[in-house]
Amino acid sequence: MRSFGMGKSGNEEMVIGKRTSVEEGLFRMPGACATLLLVLADALALEASLLLAYLVRQALDFLFPAKVPLEGLAPLALALLLFPLGYALAGLYPGYGLPAVERMRRKVQVTFLLYLALIAWNWLFSQEDWSRSVLLMAMGFSLVLVPLGETLARELLARLGLWGVPVLVLGAGKTGALVVRKLKEDGVLGLRPVALLDDDPAKWGMEVEGVPVLGGLDQAEDFAKRGMRHAILAMPGVGRVRLATLLQGLPFPHVILIPDLFGMPSLWVSGRDLGGVLGLEVTKNLLFWRNRLLKRVLDLILVLLAMPLVLVSFVIVGLLIRIDSPGPVFFLQERPGEGRRPFKIWKFRTMYIDAERRFNSLSPELLEEFWRYGKIRNDPRITRVGYWLRKYSLDELPQIINVLRGEMSLVGPRPYLFSQLKQLGLYSNEIFSVKPGLTGLWQISGRSEVTTEERVSMDTYYIRNWSIWLDLYILARTVWVVLTRKGAY
Repeated sequence: MRSFGMGKSGNEEMVIGKRTSVEEGLFRMPGACATLLLVLADALALEASLLLAYLVRQALDFLFPAKVPLEGLAPLALALLLFPLGYALAGLYPGYGLPAVERMRRKVQVTFLLYLALIAWNWLFSQEDWSRSVLLMAMGFSLVLVPLGETLARELLARLGLWGVPVLVLGAGKTGALVVRKLKEDGVLGLRPVALLDDDPAKWGMEVEGVPVLGGLDQAEDFAKRGMRHAILAMPGVGRVRLATLLQGLPFPHVILIPDLFGMPSLWVSGRDLGGVLGLEVTKNLLFWRNRLLKRVLDLILVLLAMPLVLVSFVIVGLLIRIDSPGPVFFLQERPGEGRRPFKIWKFRTMYIDAERRFNSLSPELLEEFWRYGKIRNDPRITRVGYWLRKYSLDELPQIINVLRGEMSLVGPRPYLFSQLKQLGLYSNEIFSVKPGLTGLWQISGRSEVTTEERVSMDTYYIRNWSIWLDLYILARTVWVVLTRKGAY
């Protein structure tokens, strides 16, 4: 929180000046432009999926001869253009405030259901005989390309400054500062904090995380009259009566209440009316045996599908390691797994065989970096090939063996070292209640740039908010992070 060093009259001038500048561009966010680009991205992804399906079917003609005229797909291409109507009904245009996992869930489910409706229509009512193989392959391509196209469109809109809706934050204390910081970090969420209000006059004219405090809560109505539609009430410390009064009096169509429930699950929480009493239902997905079974089945299916590519990678990387430095191809290390049961984790060897001796001779600065981040940016123990393997996270690939053996999952908290257990504190039992993962939130959120404390926070968030959709989102993001080498060293 930063003050401008003014007296009371100076603060009043500051409030007026800030409000004027805010009002000039605050309520002119081009939501229509964002929606139009999202619709266009979805339509292009759908039509590209159909074209890809047709080309693949043509390429397989020598195995399964059949005439599939391109012009015969015109009615199907037109039908796909109606899919954005379904996305709109699902609240995906523009979808401000929806977490990325929820957006992906809705987009995949709606796409799948609309394709099923197309198949049923063609079978029951249509006189056109669409190619079933083309239709099924188009559905498969769409389930990947449509969410991908939407993600790229949102990233583009965010970079161009055309994404988001202005949000007024009520409360400039610690909770308000936390909300502003999180919203600014996750720009693709689409909620832009542009001003704060607080009844403490000492905070007027100050900035919280770069956002100005423009006055007291009584001025909220002025913002509503000027077109502001979204507000966040971030004052969990006020009494129940005061909170209820504020909620009833706020003139905004959309109000988000931040309760004093930090550390609780946040993704899959739903409100319940218990005879006029508000209740929050928290679904602990990993406590259901069927969800654990589904997670295991997904692991095995994806690993088996990737196995040909994995085996080729093993051969190529193994040869490079043997040529680069003496020593074994694989490195096995004991780590604590589910229930703290030790297991041998498999990795490609990326260090010299005398790495332990080199570690003991590291400078105090490098040792401090290791204990803070778990890694060292310019680690003298790493070989030349090992540097590139770590850069693209290929050194973790042999952990697919651990996944097949049931010791790890594709997604989960990354395995900790035994020496790091003391740093987990009260969260130790929670983290070791699930299998460690080949990838996880830590992998897609900065990896080596994230401190151990932040990593623990991500791991507990994953466990508390787990769903199959969160796993699929993390897997998709992992591919992007690995290709861009974000946070890897």
